[in-house]
Formats: sequence, C-alpha cells, structure tokens
Amino acid sequence: MSPIILQIGPLSIRWYGVLIMAGVILGLVLAGREAKRQDVSIELIYDLFFYIILSAVVGARLYYVIFSWDLYRNNIKEVFAFWHGGLAIHGAVMGGVASALIYARLKRLSFWQFADICAPSLILGQAIGRWGNFFNQEAFGRPTDLPWGIFIDKAHRPIQYLQQTHFHPTFLYESLWNFSVFLFLLWVRRKKGIIRGDVFLAYLMLYSFGRFWIEGLRTDSLMFAGFRIAQVVSLFLIIFASLALVQHHREKQ
Repeated sequence: MSPIILQIGPLSIRWYGVLIMAGVILGLVLAGREAKRQDVSIELIYDLFFYIILSAVVGARLYYVIFSWDLYRNNIKEVFAFWHGGLAIHGAVMGGVASALIYARLKRLSFWQFADICAPSLILGQAIGRWGNFFNQEAFGRPTDLPWGIFIDKAHRPIQYLQQTHFHPTFLYESLWNFSVFLFLLWVRRKKGIIRGDVFLAYLMLYSFGRFWIEGLRTDSLMFAGFRIAQVVSLFLIIFASLALVQHHREKQ
C-alpha cells in the first residue's frame, strides 16, 4: 500500500496524517459527549484539545529527537521536519498531560476530571493512528513465520533482516490492545464507586502493560544505555498509576 492517498503537485495527502486527524476528530466528539454528561462546558474541552494537540506534537517530536540525537546533531534543520517522521507517543502523552495540568490550574478546574473525560479519546486516537504505521511500513516487529506476519518491502527492512520477508505486525497488536483498553475505559467510567482520576490512571496502567510487551518485539526501539526507552517509561507509568490508584482510594475512605 502506498503511504500517499493523493498527490497534487508538491502537495501530498498521506494516510498517516488522515488517520491521525480521524482519531483527533472522533476523540473530540467522544470527549464532548462525556463532558455534556458530566455537565462540563464543551467549549472548555474544545480549548483544552487545541492545547493538548499542539503540546502533544511538540512533546512527541522533542522526545524522539532527544533519544535519536545522533541522527540530528549534524543537521539541526531536520529537527523541525516532523513530517519526515520521528514522533514518539510517550512524548505526546507527556506533552499533552503537561498542557492539561497548566490549563486546569489556570482555569481553577479539576485536572483529574479533564483527564478522565479525555482518556478514552486518547487511547482511541492511538488505536486509529497506529494504522498509519501500516501504510508507512514502519513500527513492525521481528521476522516471523506466523500466518498473520506482514510482508515488508526490502527498502523498509532493517539491515540485519534484509533476507527476511514477513514480520510481526506490532502496529496491529498495539492497535487491537488499545481498542480493547478503549472499550474497557468506556465500561469502567460508568461503574459505581470510581473516583476522579480512576479512568485516566487505568489508561496509563493498561496502555503501558501492552506497550511494554509489544515493544519487546519491535526492531526500531529508541535505546538508551542498552535499554528500550519505551519499556522503561512503560514500567515507570505502571508503577506510578498503580500507586496513585491505591493512594486515591485510601484518601477517599
């Protein structure tokens, strides 16, 4: 499959961008409906989404550049060419959370309420966005002879696997996992006994469980000191979310 849907002169419309925008739009609609249910101003959600999207893009790019500095140190201009690829979801989450914290503080509103409203939208957007990796032939895993292995063109294969043809579709694994988490979050936020922050913390914990496992299959992991950065961050988020959930419910008692 071509990563480009339509080419008009120098302008390219790419599947990756279209899928990201689809995730954003669906997420915004979903968050708007939940805000209405919780009697929260939809205008506040629209404003918050605008800041989250901007900070998420900056965070995703900054995170990737920091841990891939050898690729950019001699070509600083390329740091700003995010359309050439190189965005990391953990950086996007960090950027988005930072802007939501600032926004909630300035508006004197509950960060946890905003986070709970937006969490299902976030994981749904991740589930949809992962399909952009399919069209770009990226974010796949190690070679496999399993029947659902995906064919990768030679130009996109890691140099050590040039003679291999089929690879784990890790983008698919993560998309399916994320969509399952999305459905779980929709269910759990309607349960009695939950408190503010539960939905968002469940998102952090469950997404990180899946990402930790899937990252171990990938061939393009960002590395630092011999460790896969995404696994380190995922482990930290699992521990943080677990402790925060326990602490929240202790305070509620």
